[in-house]
Amino acid sequence: MIHGVVLLKAPAGVQEKVLSDSRKIKGVVDAFSVFGRYDAVVLIEGASFDELRRTAKQVNAIKGIKSTETLPEAE
Repeated sequence: MIHGVVLLKAPAGVQEKVLSDSRKIKGVVDAFSVFGRYDAVVLIEGASFDELRRTAKQVNAIKGIKSTETLPEAE
């Protein structure tokens, strides 16, 4: 299993909806708000890098997200 982290920025008014929507995506392990440069973290996993990429792409497409940065696990 390959793990990754999606760091995202979303306005305060839509953060909970973004987190709720992300938790419904297959491959999302957890999602929570954080303090700092980013507003939330979404933990993802997949059987391959392609699967991890597909999950990250679905998270990135959630309405209300201003920007994301995806950090895949280093081999």
